[in-house]
Formats: sequence, C-alpha cells, structure tokens
Amino acid sequence: MSRTNFDELLEAGCHFGHLKRKWNPAMAPYIFMERNGIHIIDLHKTVVKVDEAAAALKQIAKSGKKILFVATKKQAKSIVAEKAEAVQMPYVTERWAGGTLTNFPTIRKAVKKMTNIDKMSNDGTFDNLSKREKLQISRQKDKLQKNLGSIADLTRLPSALLVVDVMKEHIAVKEANRLGIPVFGLVDTNSNPANIDYIIPANDDATKSIDVILTALDSAIQEGLDERKAEKQAEDADKSEEGEAKPRRGAKAARKANEETKAE
Repeated sequence: MSRTNFDELLEAGCHFGHLKRKWNPAMAPYIFMERNGIHIIDLHKTVVKVDEAAAALKQIAKSGKKILFVATKKQAKSIVAEKAEAVQMPYVTERWAGGTLTNFPTIRKAVKKMTNIDKMSNDGTFDNLSKREKLQISRQKDKLQKNLGSIADLTRLPSALLVVDVMKEHIAVKEANRLGIPVFGLVDTNSNPANIDYIIPANDDATKSIDVILTALDSAIQEGLDERKAEKQAEDADKSEEGEAKPRRGAKAARKANEETKAE
C-alpha cells in the first residue's frame, strides 16, 4: 500500500524543482520536464521513492534503533521538530555542530556538562553561587541547549539520518557517509544524490512539500514502533504463561510421586 499518492504530492507542490541553470545533472533521472525555465520533478518516481524510504525507516524503528532528523533551514525547522517529537526521535534544527557524529564522544561530554548544570540547579548548588557565576553558567547552558537540542538524549550513534535539503546539510551527510550510517534525504534538482542511500526527489523549499513527505515517513516510523511494542507485549505474555505453567507441572509431578510412594 502506498504511503502517499501522486495527487497529494502535486497539491503540496513537491514537483517544483529549481531553475534549469541551477540544476545538478545527476538529478536528470528524476526530472520529468522543464517549464518556464524551471525543472519539474517526476512525481511518479517520488511516490516510489517515498514508499521505499518508508519501508526501510519502519524496519529501523521496529528494531528499536534511533533515526536522527536533520533540517536547519527556516522553512523546515518547525516541521522537522514536530515530526521527530511525534515519534520520539532525536533531531537537529539549529546549527549542525561539526563532529556531531564523527566526534561523538566529545558531544557526549558536552551533554554531560549540561546534565551537571541541571543537577546543580536541582540540588541547590546553583543558589550558593554569585550572580556573575550564575549568569556565566546560565549562558553556557543556553548555548549547549541550542546546539545540542534533542540529541542530548542520544546515548549512542543513530542508525539512520533523515535529512531535509542534502545540499545545505552536506556536513551531516558527509559524517554519516564516513561512519556508514544510511542517509534518507529530500533531494531537490540542484543537489547531488550520489551520497544519499534513500533518495526522495522533491521540492525541499516549500513547507507543504516537506510536510506531506515527512508525514508519510513519520507514519511508517510509528507503525514500526507500534509493531515493536505489540511483539514485546506478546513475548511478555508468553513468558508469563510459561511461568504459570511450570508450577502446575511441578504440582502434577509431586502428586504422581506421592501416589507412587503410597503404592509401595
């Protein structure tokens, strides 16, 4: 079953690419035609690619792994944050700090620093500091919070990156490529799809276009999470039944042994 359909993509303006002079020839297989100097994306191919990406993301979520959403461009930030939060996945919507993936231990140290500041606030240590010290620590915390965002909860490297505008987020893509982390990306006609594992050819500038595609992908991730939860509940129920069955079997064996003793 298709995650999204041609009409939904058309209505959201997913087919509008960039000006012909700004195009990347590597995107030629995904371009349907040129109209008034603007490349038009083949939405039939987009539908297929959305479905491929959705199926893969569903399996990643089902296996209990994390998908890191990345989008720092103005028109995508709020949508990406909303969609990532809906499926409890980490996201970066401010600045991509170089080394977020390739220098992950350093990022974890920064997270630890932020946690320690929170601890100081909770245990009363913060109240005993001077006004100047409080101000310095508050500024440090705000800066860490802005740069780290929800990746503060990421205890290990993500299993996939979901990127809006692979050209703008080229540093994130490069880091993921180096570490062998698969990249799912909205790729417009001006971008190079070469380093993207799951290419979704679409308009990455229009809010509606970003929204309709991320909604479809979010739905697949949620399905994966739901199936994981259902399987875990079924396993727990089986274990519970096995635990109840064992004492019953034990009681039966005891009765049998008792009867044998009497017979003797």
